[in-house]
Amino acid sequence: MYKVKLMNKISDVGLNYFDDKYQIDMDIENEDVILVRSAPLHEYEFNADLKAIARAGAGVNNIPLDRASEQGVVVFNTPGANANAVKELTLCSLFLASRKLLEGHDWINDQKGDVAKIAEKGKNQFVGPEIDGKKLGVFGLGAIGVAVANATTKLGMEVYGYDPYISVNAAWGMSKWVKNAQTADNLFADSDYITLHAPSTKETKGIINKDTIAKMKDGVVILNFARGDLVVSEDIVEAVASGKVAKYVTDFADEVLLNKRNIIVFPHLGASTPESEDNCAKMAVKQVIDYLENGNIVNSVNFPTVSEPRKSKYRVCIIHKNVPNMLARFATFVANENLNIENMVNKAKGDYAYTLIDTNDDLTDNIVETIKTLENVINVRVLS
Repeated sequence: MYKVKLMNKISDVGLNYFDDKYQIDMDIENEDVILVRSAPLHEYEFNADLKAIARAGAGVNNIPLDRASEQGVVVFNTPGANANAVKELTLCSLFLASRKLLEGHDWINDQKGDVAKIAEKGKNQFVGPEIDGKKLGVFGLGAIGVAVANATTKLGMEVYGYDPYISVNAAWGMSKWVKNAQTADNLFADSDYITLHAPSTKETKGIINKDTIAKMKDGVVILNFARGDLVVSEDIVEAVASGKVAKYVTDFADEVLLNKRNIIVFPHLGASTPESEDNCAKMAVKQVIDYLENGNIVNSVNFPTVSEPRKSKYRVCIIHKNVPNMLARFATFVANENLNIENMVNKAKGDYAYTLIDTNDDLTDNIVETIKTLENVINVRVLS
């Protein structure tokens, strides 16, 4: 039986995919799998039995990836499962930032007397531009960025996208009306509105700062529904106060940003829809089941994608360092044991690699233990 530990509440729509081979609880010990949404795991001690962590969402900043990789723990996420929810909140915020709707709402609720008459006299202070015909720069073209780009072209915006690492699937799914910004600087300089949809990496962390803001148009509107640390909070506060940035809307709370004029902060609501939570849970659970029962890895952030149909009696799943001659060593060892390889697949990602060996010949405990002792092998599982 596999033990599944819940670090957050996970939608039952996803959990229902687990059958009686799985024990699921928030207080379980010596777990095989962790299912998590936002709970921080950087201080959490991984037990020796842990095989996988599944994040019901796209970002994995709450998971210590280096430590997980070193221990051979596969970390999954669910890219695209919450894309529609974040897209809708981005579009909502685009309108809120442009039309001064929140300001008008707050103002009229403070009035007393003949509010209809007061509203007609005072409404001109809340005039805001339409987005039709304006230039939108989409920084990051993953599932969410592409969805936002496609939707805003239909709203009449002139949309530019920038992502040097855009996937083939994302490129295929993007509207032909989305234009390519050759560089991030071009996108920043040309856009009336900028929306961020990139992951937090060494290259993107703090990408919106006083230097990049200086390259932007006066009165630019910036939306951040990706990661809080893409924007230097102190720099954006200064830019908004000076009027260089007309509005900043973010889904990531920071004390520096609170109670500032023309800065709108939401409490991380991007994926907070029942549909999104269900979609993330379903994807996370299905990926975990496929890995535990078939050895397949799909949507892992720290190990390569390897997905092969199972047709043999046994499947040996080996996580190891990405160093020369590992395949040759595995093949030689298996041959010396007079085992016939039905299928063998190896892929690498960064410093780590994953090898599947399918065979119909019986495997002894001695064979498996010997593979575990080979240099640069991190862990081994045998599925039957």
